[in-house]
Amino acid sequence: MDNTVRKEDGFGFVEEDTQKDKYLTFSLADEVYAIDICYVTEIIGILKITKVPDMPSFIKGVINLRGKVIPVMDVRARFGLPAREYDERTCVVVVNVVDNAMGLVVDRVNEVMDIPAGQVEPPPASKGSGRGKYVKGIGKVEDEVKILLDVECLVD
Repeated sequence: MDNTVRKEDGFGFVEEDTQKDKYLTFSLADEVYAIDICYVTEIIGILKITKVPDMPSFIKGVINLRGKVIPVMDVRARFGLPAREYDERTCVVVVNVVDNAMGLVVDRVNEVMDIPAGQVEPPPASKGSGRGKYVKGIGKVEDEVKILLDVECLVD
């Protein structure tokens, strides 16, 4: 999908990325995380997940989405957060990274928001593994912060 638009800038036409600085925000536990919208293909409610043997504990299994088998990761489990029952607000965010689809189970999808690069700070230094290695930056939005995740690292 092409995410560019042509705009007149007084000197001719320039192409502008319509998804630049746009992030999908979602909640896990009491924190708000964000991923670059360019990776998101769709958001669906929780479907029946078929378990697959010998997978890491954070890979819950696979779903059949319109005939395509997609692995599903529970982001809570990936971050080592306590498990919780899936409910009517639980969503699967389907992302596409290098032509590979992955479903990310999150507690609740919030909104798409603009977080300009000037409002993003580098992640705090992290010595260990854990969720810090998936953080690509901290977005400042008014008086709140959003934890910006590196989708490619998260699904790797």
